[in-house]
Amino acid sequence: MEPEYRGLGRCVCCFWLAVAFDVFGLLVLLLGVFVNVFFYDLLIYAGAIVIFLSLIWWVFWYSGNIEVPPAELEDDVGLLKKDQGGALSGISGAVRRLSSRLSSGIRTSLRRNNGAAPSGTRTGRTQRSTGGPTAAPRAEHLEVAMATITPQEDTPHYAVSSVEGCDVEMPHTATETSPT
Repeated sequence: MEPEYRGLGRCVCCFWLAVAFDVFGLLVLLLGVFVNVFFYDLLIYAGAIVIFLSLIWWVFWYSGNIEVPPAELEDDVGLLKKDQGGALSGISGAVRRLSSRLSSGIRTSLRRNNGAAPSGTRTGRTQRSTGGPTAAPRAEHLEVAMATITPQEDTPHYAVSSVEGCDVEMPHTATETSPT
């Protein structure tokens, strides 16, 4: 015989933890609002976070007290009785076989495709989209040479641009690019 739960239900511990978190969070929040301390904002945020965390315990308490009759539970978790015959069990068996075939086919095709080239690389995507034979990905190296350029003259060159009567002086800069 199943015990009969009254009042708070099965998850009494979760209920009291939720209430304790709510009370403690509210006390900390009200301390931050009404007490004149320099860290009042910390108390306000901490109280709000503790109240938010109490929602976890409320959800545990509520979901732990949901009652489902065993007759409804049989179909949801796959506990179909073997003596139930008829057209429904034949159709559901066919659907299960078809579903397992499709999922295993998708699984094997994904394993086959992932072995050819990594999915995150550009060469793997372009090789698969062309439909031709897959080539080994080649490594590309790019060398960049950087050098300091000294001005030919000792006097700095300034470019002057006029913007609505305001002269702005900018130093002359030189850039050098290397062929790739």
